[in-house]
Amino acid sequence: MAKVLIIDDDDLMCSTLANLVQRNGHEAACATSLHAGRQQAAARLFDVVFLDVHLPDGNGLDLLPGLEGLSSAPEVIIITGFGEPNGAELAIKSGAWDYIEKSSSAKEISLALERALQYRCEKQAVGRRSQVAVLKRQNIVGDSPRLQACLDMVAQAAGSDVNVFIVGETGTGKELFARAVHENSQRARGDFVVVDCTALPETLVESLLFGHEKGAFTGAERARDGLVRQAHCGTLFLDEIGELPLTLQKAFLRVLQERRFRPLGGSREVDSDFRLVAATNRNLEQMVKAGQFREDLLFRLRSYVIELPPLRERPEDLQVLTRHYADHLCDRYGLPPKGFSPDFMDTLRAYPWPGNVREFVHAMEQTLASARHEATLFPKHLPTGLRVQVTRAAVDHDQVMTGAPGRGTARSLPKLQDYRDAVYHEAEKNYLHDLLALADGKIAGACRLSGLSQSRLYALMKKHAVSREH
Repeated sequence: MAKVLIIDDDDLMCSTLANLVQRNGHEAACATSLHAGRQQAAARLFDVVFLDVHLPDGNGLDLLPGLEGLSSAPEVIIITGFGEPNGAELAIKSGAWDYIEKSSSAKEISLALERALQYRCEKQAVGRRSQVAVLKRQNIVGDSPRLQACLDMVAQAAGSDVNVFIVGETGTGKELFARAVHENSQRARGDFVVVDCTALPETLVESLLFGHEKGAFTGAERARDGLVRQAHCGTLFLDEIGELPLTLQKAFLRVLQERRFRPLGGSREVDSDFRLVAATNRNLEQMVKAGQFREDLLFRLRSYVIELPPLRERPEDLQVLTRHYADHLCDRYGLPPKGFSPDFMDTLRAYPWPGNVREFVHAMEQTLASARHEATLFPKHLPTGLRVQVTRAAVDHDQVMTGAPGRGTARSLPKLQDYRDAVYHEAEKNYLHDLLALADGKIAGACRLSGLSQSRLYALMKKHAVSREH
């Protein structure tokens, strides 16, 4: 007998679903608010949760990460009277088993329930048979439900040779997750070959990827294996694949299909048994519509997608991130251990982190350089640009709440997305100023500190009208 929780503010819907669950031979419990549902889910072990979207005290979708983080990790079926495509997409991406409308027949709802229970039963049986192993996750720090869901996907992907496509904003750790897929797979003894598609010179890209024979072009004094061949029996990681030249995408599509290619100037094809992991921070669907990326290649890449959350969407990880990097950097620079004042952590949580974990690490490096031998970290030790933005945002918020003049008033608020875009734009600009100041205006040093390619750094500097003298 399975245990099913129904979270819906409609009493009639609750009783109808409860009767249906009981007729199917299972136990049902009901909650009529988000708060009550959260309490019941935490207090008891449920196998399935029927979750309404529109609840009196919030959006049901906001409960998904918390349910996924429970020890029972119940399967969630979203059931709503106001179905819409964006909500369905968000629910599935957030880990829901299914998204159905309340107008569905009892047979359809019963079928969704029984399939979710069958899936859960088989998943648990596989888990019991599988040997328990600790996932290798070097430098991936955090235990939030969003991050844990991504690590679960790494574990699943590592057990097969399926192509993995990692998407996420700059600085979210795409290469770290790609390495985790490789290091937890059967190919861990092979090479992990990184190809930075933003740094491939267009005139040499074919030679770099596929290799060349002696005399294939001027200066080719000897034959050389390309990066694809070097990944034989290992993993080929194409970072920022959206930057791969359009002229080469067709050739690479065939390599993915056949795992064979012809080196430049070669007379015969060469095999390479590699596993592909690709990553991007760009919207490849939009690039396909604009004719900048091949649709057939995108289909091949998206066999298994891992979508990394930005740091601002997993604020519960900030405490452990701060402790981890403070200890790590103190050890590296021979500094005494540091404590954190409450307002130091409050400031970190108030900042949107447009550069994500990468920006966070650089901010911690600057903070410790400022604090040196002081025992406690205060907001004063943080980079000036970061503190300025947090302070401005707090003042703007106070002005909005009191109706005082500012960017918005109680009667005139910007749209949420416009506000987010403005904050993100300002934070990105401040980050560039701090980065170039730390690197003394040297592009090579700034690239090393930020992990950006030169072309990407120049593009951001042009976008924000920032020069190396700033």
